[in-house]
Amino acid sequence: MIRRLILLTLLSALCTSLQAQTVIRVACVGDSITAGAGVKDPKNKYPARLGVLLGAEYDVKNFGVSGATMLDAGDKPYKKQKAFQEAIDFKPDIVVIKLGTNDSKSHNWAKKDDFDKSTESLVEAFQKANPKVKVYLCHPAPVIGKGNFGIRDEIVKPEIIPLIDKVAKKMKLEVIDLYTALEGKPELIPDRVHPNDEGAGVIATTVHAAISKK
Repeated sequence: MIRRLILLTLLSALCTSLQAQTVIRVACVGDSITAGAGVKDPKNKYPARLGVLLGAEYDVKNFGVSGATMLDAGDKPYKKQKAFQEAIDFKPDIVVIKLGTNDSKSHNWAKKDDFDKSTESLVEAFQKANPKVKVYLCHPAPVIGKGNFGIRDEIVKPEIIPLIDKVAKKMKLEVIDLYTALEGKPELIPDRVHPNDEGAGVIATTVHAAISKK
């Protein structure tokens, strides 16, 4: 009887260990939209909803930072935030990068020449932490009308999105088109920049579709 209990305990520990080894770590990197600004219920933040959609085999963590820029020369570079190092230490298997919205502010976009290099170095940092990592670059969400907080759609759509596509092509990364997913749905972006709970759900399902097709 004792031997049987010991054997069962060992088998249980082995199964737990194997399960832990197979969990896929997903890092959601981004700005206030990833952090959850505009969402009333924390359970509806897009990374939280993505975790539910992906299921128990995935460990999804939110590394969003309000105001963060892709530009290293921006007023709040993501790579200089605490969340960046935490995301690197997480050693994710999958990284979803949704930055660029705050870069459209005039004082940030005045330094746009290094946007592609800043994007490449961010991706390379995650590739260094885990050489097998799968990185997705996201098109920013659309900015409604005249925008808000200095954020401008006339920069996001014609300038930032093509640069993201350029880096994705160069580095052979997949792009998740959040712009198109939310385009024409102003009711989901009530402050013209931050998607609400329903809008965050659209982001989650769009990201989930990209990840799950693999």
